[in-house]
Amino acid sequence: MAATALPFVKMNGLGNDFVVLDARRAPIALTAGAVRAIADRRSGIGCDQLIVIEPDAIEGVDAFMRIFNAEGGEVDACGNATRCIVATIAAEKGAQGATIRTNAGILSGTLKDDLVTVDMGVPRFAWDEIPLAEPFADTTGIELQIGPIDAPVLHTPSVVNVGNPHAVFWVDDLAAHDLERFGPLLENHPIFPQRANITLAHVLGPDRIRIKVWERGAGLTLACGTAACATAAAAARKGLTGRKVTIELPGGPLEIDWREDNDHILMTGPWANDGVGEIPAHMLGGDAA
Repeated sequence: MAATALPFVKMNGLGNDFVVLDARRAPIALTAGAVRAIADRRSGIGCDQLIVIEPDAIEGVDAFMRIFNAEGGEVDACGNATRCIVATIAAEKGAQGATIRTNAGILSGTLKDDLVTVDMGVPRFAWDEIPLAEPFADTTGIELQIGPIDAPVLHTPSVVNVGNPHAVFWVDDLAAHDLERFGPLLENHPIFPQRANITLAHVLGPDRIRIKVWERGAGLTLACGTAACATAAAAARKGLTGRKVTIELPGGPLEIDWREDNDHILMTGPWANDGVGEIPAHMLGGDAA
């Protein structure tokens, strides 16, 4: 079938931006090439991730959220996009919340003013759940470094899965490290068979951490919700902070509460609707169904 223009909504969570397509009435099929063309900031629409909202048959679930990174590959979780889609569907329902399903599981969110709180589920710390390519008994700090053995630039990251794999390197100065240079090397390190999101984290106090993130398949982003969740859980696990922290990202703060009663991570932050448009047919390359 020949491609036709597709309507989209542009949204963002703390500057982490998305092209959102609605496939609840008619299916939309996209190849990796089409996703890359849409996400391209010079010749396309431009985004960190492309989101497709699809119908879901599970009772109590409002929709399925399919997530593609800018490089064209599908991924399981995106915290900032989850807030945006929860807010969108809640508005459609005239409700104060919504429940969506992703490849990482079912996520529920609630609205209060311009903020959305999403239950991101339980973090996983076992080496084979992250996953890693080899066993590590202690994932609060694994043997991995960049630079000389006797003076590594980055080393001993905490690793955790919060719907996708994360490695968190603890540093004293974010600006002292060129994450744009090291990010691709670490993302694709053999220890991560599914690759990983790479975070530099500077603990500012018992309830505040500043981070910078290289997202798997997207590169440097202004914000990453799952990285904020991963960092908060890893920091509390190491005794660096309490379980309730503010995570400062380049795009702004997220409030993270790793609940003691059920181990679920609650993430609270803003969302924004940036406008609407149409993706031209040539950008879809015949991949729209």
